[in-house]
Amino acid sequence: MKRTTLFALALAALLATTAPISFAQETDPKARLQTAEKMFAERCKKSGEFIHRTAENVEGVFLMKIRPKGMNYEDQFRMDDPYGRDLGGDGYVLTFVRGSYQAQTKGMPYPGSPQRIGYPYVEAIDPADGKRYRYRGIIKEVTKTSSPLVGGDGSTFKVKEFTLDRVPATGPQPRYGVTYDDISTGEERDYWIAGSSLKVIDLKTNEVMAERIGYMMDRGQGNKSGGRSPWLLAADNACPRFAPRHASTAQPYQALDFVEKVLKHSKEK
Repeated sequence: MKRTTLFALALAALLATTAPISFAQETDPKARLQTAEKMFAERCKKSGEFIHRTAENVEGVFLMKIRPKGMNYEDQFRMDDPYGRDLGGDGYVLTFVRGSYQAQTKGMPYPGSPQRIGYPYVEAIDPADGKRYRYRGIIKEVTKTSSPLVGGDGSTFKVKEFTLDRVPATGPQPRYGVTYDDISTGEERDYWIAGSSLKVIDLKTNEVMAERIGYMMDRGQGNKSGGRSPWLLAADNACPRFAPRHASTAQPYQALDFVEKVLKHSKEK
């Protein structure tokens, strides 16, 4: 085999094992941010809340997906819907249960705040065993121990707390479902843009009754200096904005806020 052929084969092998560098990684910071902001502005043109139909007297909802436990602070390419970040695991289920927000919130709500009443029951499939469960909120008496760290003497006392009650679901599942998806593309994530879809679906007809499409972008383009969390700070640059107040502190309960506009509550029970 000729020396030129061996060299060509070696060069081809080297190029094949070298990961390509994206355009976003090659761009200087100012040009990179300009490209990101232009891309983000285009995505915002198609963002918003799109409600096609509502339903009255809804008693229960079916959560087609439960958000994972933990929070994505800085993983650029994990497609776990950073825009739609809410509470995770059972906390996400709890946000939809009637009375949970009121039980965990003190003081008067801000003027114009969402209702956050919740539904009498919520159902979801536990991915651990594949079974469907029904969740309700109950007031339960629990025993606690006073901590010496806060002036306690180590004695026990009983308090009543709002907690999540779970039992195996029987009968048909709720008619209306709620699901979410990360709709980001690889190019968008190159520029620290995350896209989100939250849908309310009539599971009897498979009709999408409503959808919220949202985007957010980290203007620091992944800068982690000083303990910076890119996806938390990206919430400061989002469309639609997180109402009633801006930034990541307003992201919890956002799914319920949208769903309550579509699935109107049954009478209080």
